[in-house]
Amino acid sequence: MSRSLPLLWHRALRFGLTGLLVTGLHAITAIVLIEWLALAPPLANGVAFAVATVVSYVVNTTWSFSSQLHGRTLRRFVCVSVAGFLLAMLVAWVAQRCGLDYLLGILAVALVIPAFTFVLHNFWTYR
Repeated sequence: MSRSLPLLWHRALRFGLTGLLVTGLHAITAIVLIEWLALAPPLANGVAFAVATVVSYVVNTTWSFSSQLHGRTLRRFVCVSVAGFLLAMLVAWVAQRCGLDYLLGILAVALVIPAFTFVLHNFWTYR
């Protein structure tokens, strides 16, 4: 077995745990902004997405990929995040065009996007 394979699984596990953390952070932030500050849901989700993305960058950089915060990795992280966002919209659109229930579209997004972003981060953002 290759020495790099356990490292890849280690990174993937940490990346997944970080994803769960920032997803919860996004939800809590959006709920607080909507319920306590009476922000409109689209605005609250936009702010929550930004907060979650910043935390995701810091935690993934320092913990998941054991790297240092740096302008180069930040730029690449943002590029991958934007690509993931666009791919999520595309996957959901394809599911809708295929006549699938919206829940199957959400499931497809939940399966495709983390794998897509992990591969790009592992082999490009943090190489």
